[in-house]
Amino acid sequence: MIKKLFIVSILINTLAVNAQEFTKYVNPFIGTSNFGATNPGAIAPRGMVSVSPFNVAGTQNTLEKDSRWLSNPYVNENTFLTGYSHVNLSGVGCPDLGVILLMPTTGDVETNHLKYGSTYTNETAKAGYYSNVLTKYNIKVETTTTTRTGISRYTFPKGQSNILLNLGLGLTNEEGAAIKIVSPTEIEGMRTVGSFCYYKPEEAYPVYFVAKFSKPATNYGVWKTPKKYKGAEAAWMPYNGKPRLMEGYRKEVLGDSIGSYFSYQFEKPTQVEVKIGVSYVSIENARENLEQETQDFSFETIHQQAEAYWEQQLSKIKVEGGTEDDKTIFYTALYHTLIHPNILNDFNGEYPKMATRETLKTENTRFTVFSFWDTYRNLHALMSLVYPKQQSDMVKSMLDIYDESGWLPKWELNATETTTMVGDPAGIILTDTYLKGITDFDIEKAYEAMVKSADALENNPLRPGIQPYIENGYLNTDQNGSVSTTQEYNATDYSISLLAKALNKKDDYKRFSKRSISYRKLFDKDLKLLRPRNADGTWHEPFDPLAGANFTKNIGFIEGNAWQYAFMVSHDIKGLMKLMGGKKGFSEQLQKVFSSKQFDMANEPDIAYPYLFNYIKGEEWRTQQLVHELMDEYFQNQPAGLPGNDDTGTMSAWLIYSMMGIYPVSPGDPIYTISTPVFDKITIDLDSNYYQGKTLVIEKSGTKKGIINTIQLDGKAHNSYFINHSDLIKGSKLKINLK
Repeated sequence: MIKKLFIVSILINTLAVNAQEFTKYVNPFIGTSNFGATNPGAIAPRGMVSVSPFNVAGTQNTLEKDSRWLSNPYVNENTFLTGYSHVNLSGVGCPDLGVILLMPTTGDVETNHLKYGSTYTNETAKAGYYSNVLTKYNIKVETTTTTRTGISRYTFPKGQSNILLNLGLGLTNEEGAAIKIVSPTEIEGMRTVGSFCYYKPEEAYPVYFVAKFSKPATNYGVWKTPKKYKGAEAAWMPYNGKPRLMEGYRKEVLGDSIGSYFSYQFEKPTQVEVKIGVSYVSIENARENLEQETQDFSFETIHQQAEAYWEQQLSKIKVEGGTEDDKTIFYTALYHTLIHPNILNDFNGEYPKMATRETLKTENTRFTVFSFWDTYRNLHALMSLVYPKQQSDMVKSMLDIYDESGWLPKWELNATETTTMVGDPAGIILTDTYLKGITDFDIEKAYEAMVKSADALENNPLRPGIQPYIENGYLNTDQNGSVSTTQEYNATDYSISLLAKALNKKDDYKRFSKRSISYRKLFDKDLKLLRPRNADGTWHEPFDPLAGANFTKNIGFIEGNAWQYAFMVSHDIKGLMKLMGGKKGFSEQLQKVFSSKQFDMANEPDIAYPYLFNYIKGEEWRTQQLVHELMDEYFQNQPAGLPGNDDTGTMSAWLIYSMMGIYPVSPGDPIYTISTPVFDKITIDLDSNYYQGKTLVIEKSGTKKGIINTIQLDGKAHNSYFINHSDLIKGSKLKINLK
């Protein structure tokens, strides 16, 4: 009771102080079109559970999940909805999860989602809340969440109403589920998920749930739809390929296409609330998550609590000036960066161990969904600046994964290593975090883990093909993506050298510094581009520098071409500049990326390129101009308002930094480069447990798109377009004066 009253008092106090000051600027529909892969469903900050409308099943839709590669449970232009999924991913490039679907209906029970699906109207989405009206049934649906529980409220009309729980439908292609009706107000079960990017289907795993209903069902049952058999056997099966409804059945049911229904006979319009607790450990933990986080709170109380939690998180950055659209785009981006990585451990601290899924326990927060190929470039740097405690717990989660599996994570998802994408990016994040002053983790263990993945020649899951890289300084065409993977290894080796220097490991500093610039062996001085070499050292022929754009295949590059990877060596810009013939040659070649329309805002390798003009004295105006042009073109207050996949918040982090006028141009290096802020004033609340100052203030004088005239730090002239992290977190004021 004490804990319950404490939560409610915090809720009331928080709402009284700052009711919707920041959440009013969140538009969860941004990114739900143009393959942004976000969804408008209700979620708490870093939530394990999100309740998303599921509208990607059925040919009635513009984009259908089984007709193309579709990685999101919701697409804005779709119109046909078949339920509300409870575990989802945001802004990812591969389909997974999107399961445990609830669907309210009226009339007779129908178990085929293509028949019971409905169009919908009156969509509303806010931070921690989603609502619509199902036109087929005239049912109002409202959803909200706690960290580990999804809460739905259905307003039914008079007559027979049903709540379906479908375990056969989802984004994941994994099959297998279990369901059991515990009582007329409770269901428990499990759904198998996994096979992210289809790389490791052997690592499928269960997600457990418990659903509790606010009103007991008049009738209830389960269904099971078997596959269709042929031949003599089929003649004995009147239910062959047809759903079997088992009314009143209270034993566990196993299968692929299974579900349950709760039916009611209402004499007047009636509301029913459903709470679903989720766990990756057990049904018992799912039930505890539900009971501890929702207790006997009403839908409205939980909704207010979710909104207050979002308000508190978003309030860490306060902006002044700019348009209403600017603020909406900014705070929605910040909202998107606070979805992943998300919490994996249950209320009691338990979580599944990497790979083996034995039950372990943490005293901290165990995070999951580490999309490092994307997020090492900017998102974790943003977390270090604004949410250092969260970043610290993420780093500790990374080191726990190392303890459990023997390797740092690469693209970890719910305690499985998907090994998606290339490179060995975890070390960059560890170095960046430590050098920014977040040091409350085992740095020697972190260093040990980084060096292990950098040096292990055999059975190295993080650096496949490492032997030719060690021997020659580059991967060759025996491995796909040889050039871009070499660049990724270089970037991590540079971060290892930075950390080695900070830890006074002089020999390693020299060794990894040398390794970090081996990309130079792939530089073609005639093309002034990097290109793949064969195992014998000869250039790969034929070579088309344009091949590889728009995800087409190119033996040298992953998700990009030679132009889009030409400058992805931000740790060695001076060296690259020399290869290109000096500042003039560098500037001309960089400008060609943009003038020839090779720049791809929707993909990670080149997203720092607009900021590289800051390395050339007199050319800094190009950075300021380009950044604002890109923001205006690709980031808007509309469903198609992202350039493409948000990549678990990476594109949103790019936007946040760009709108604030600073950017972490060289991952691992604790520095930012400076551009023109969108807002007149940005105030970042600094965490006193990590940083000396109370706030970091960035001010702009002049028009929105003006060119920088002078820069001041704490009232003194700052004669550089680069600034150290340590100079900003003292309680500093960065003043950017425009012409």
